[in-house]
Amino acid sequence: MPSFYDYTGIIHSHSAYSFDGRAPIAEILEAARINGIDFVMLTDHSNLRAKEEEFEGWHGDTLLIVGQEIAPRFNHYLAFQIDTPVVIAEDEPDSDPQAYVDEVTARGGMGFIAHPDHEGTKLFHVKHYPWLDWSVKGYTGIGIWDFMTDWQNTLRGYPRSILSFLFPAFFLTGPRKVTLERWDLLNANAKVVGIGELDNHDTLQRVLGLNLSVFPFAKAFKFMRTHVITETPLVRDDAKDIAALLSALKQGRAYVAGEYFRKSRGFDFILTDDSRSATLGDDFTLENEACLRATFPAAAKIRIIKDGTVMREEIGRELTGSISGHGVYRVEAYLRVLGRYLPWIFSNPIYVKKAQ
Repeated sequence: MPSFYDYTGIIHSHSAYSFDGRAPIAEILEAARINGIDFVMLTDHSNLRAKEEEFEGWHGDTLLIVGQEIAPRFNHYLAFQIDTPVVIAEDEPDSDPQAYVDEVTARGGMGFIAHPDHEGTKLFHVKHYPWLDWSVKGYTGIGIWDFMTDWQNTLRGYPRSILSFLFPAFFLTGPRKVTLERWDLLNANAKVVGIGELDNHDTLQRVLGLNLSVFPFAKAFKFMRTHVITETPLVRDDAKDIAALLSALKQGRAYVAGEYFRKSRGFDFILTDDSRSATLGDDFTLENEACLRATFPAAAKIRIIKDGTVMREEIGRELTGSISGHGVYRVEAYLRVLGRYLPWIFSNPIYVKKAQ
């Protein structure tokens, strides 16, 4: 089994270059430094100004990767590896998502369906921004757990909302069931990479006569992270390292983690037989039987999911077992905090194929 390198990142965030953001790039990078974030994938609405003004690249120990959130009224799309913005009518409900998915691909880029099941919150007048057109083809992946969608779903009544604002990690429920079910169905037909989204803007919200920041990046970066696994270490070369991280992400070498209570680095998910091995995002041709192993840096409720169904569940730091059937295998883990199991780690699958 080759050595792997685990890099902690933030995908989907907005700076002052977005019409609804207000944090300068320097503040976001400082928040990343404080929180030990290895890379940030910035996705301002409708522009690549951070790239045009040469912010993309290494800043201390954090690599900034600049993308764009393509944002009509519905069907938002996170685009990376493009050099100029994709231009569409903002807030236009009739935009054809296949057209901009194809445009990103034609430019040599990659993209992710953003917050597919976002519902907004009526209490604070936040619109809903779901993905509606599931006939599209050619995207790299989807957001399976979006911090802002999850948190906004907790805002039911002012007392609960205030507590959730002060202590978000205690209220998060994890990826929505409908999102995971759809992801599993999509993965049955083709690889669809799952990512975690932060979608933080550091907006000001007026509540009970007070202006509250939702959320300062130094706080927001504590919650939702996507880890990308590479086979070689990053080398502090902007172009090479951006290409390496995005290539690994496109392959599905990634897992999503809520890390407020416990860091997830040390998680591993592998499938082996006598001569071969596979890990996150890999294809594996099953000839007879293979051994599956998931290991964690702390005890958790571990679930092995096969084709969308819980195949096995145990509590501990490791789960091992043999498999003899083809299918799509992934891992979920829930961390026990104050007597409750809270969402922790959600892996990309290993794709097990039949031998010909």
